[in-house]
Amino acid sequence: MCYETSLTKTSRQIEARYGPMKVPMLYEPWYHVSGFVHPNLFCIPMENPKEIYPMEWGLIAPFGERDVLSFRRKYNTLNAKAETLLTSKMYQVPTRERRCLIIADGFFEPHYKNLKGSATPYYCYLEERKLFTFAGIYNEYKPDYWNVSLITREANSLFAEIHNKKKRMPLVLDPDFEGEWINPDLDDNDIQEVLATSFMREPFKAHPVTRDLYKRDINTNTPRVIEEVEDLGNLFDR
Repeated sequence: MCYETSLTKTSRQIEARYGPMKVPMLYEPWYHVSGFVHPNLFCIPMENPKEIYPMEWGLIAPFGERDVLSFRRKYNTLNAKAETLLTSKMYQVPTRERRCLIIADGFFEPHYKNLKGSATPYYCYLEERKLFTFAGIYNEYKPDYWNVSLITREANSLFAEIHNKKKRMPLVLDPDFEGEWINPDLDDNDIQEVLATSFMREPFKAHPVTRDLYKRDINTNTPRVIEEVEDLGNLFDR
């Protein structure tokens, strides 16, 4: 699972890497945001790969459009599992027809020293906190209102150590596969191959951050939320 991200770069830095924002006035950098408040993520859609669109986090299926609040109480669509994308009634159409890139520069995963105890959040990022993209799928709920799910898959060895309860990780795309994921000519076999082989080749870094990230009524959109904290038994110090 991946329910929390960061995107701390300026709009100018993002546009220099990925192209213009369709609705630039909606963008503000963030150090931490939770998917459970359904924020906008900034995404490059398959149907218009030269622009960046704001998309509300949490895909809405067509059958949920009449009552979005009820739909979201029943279904958590912040993430979509790579293994079932093409068989899920919820996700198979957007997987075939509406794939996207979700822009970020970091994300947060829970680590458990004791699998029955509380979690320590770990901040995960590339060297120099470079921009990257998650694989995503999206729908258009009504004109100019998009919503998106972030794709996850079975964790590799690093993220199995970090996210050691669920052992999942977001599908961060290697730059060589970004264009391929939003290629409209992919068939089901092509999609499966990209899902299986496209994870970022560059190594990730990770460090423990404040548990305030999990508390209510605390502003977590501050620089301190991504600063490393001392965590006895840090899994990288073994």
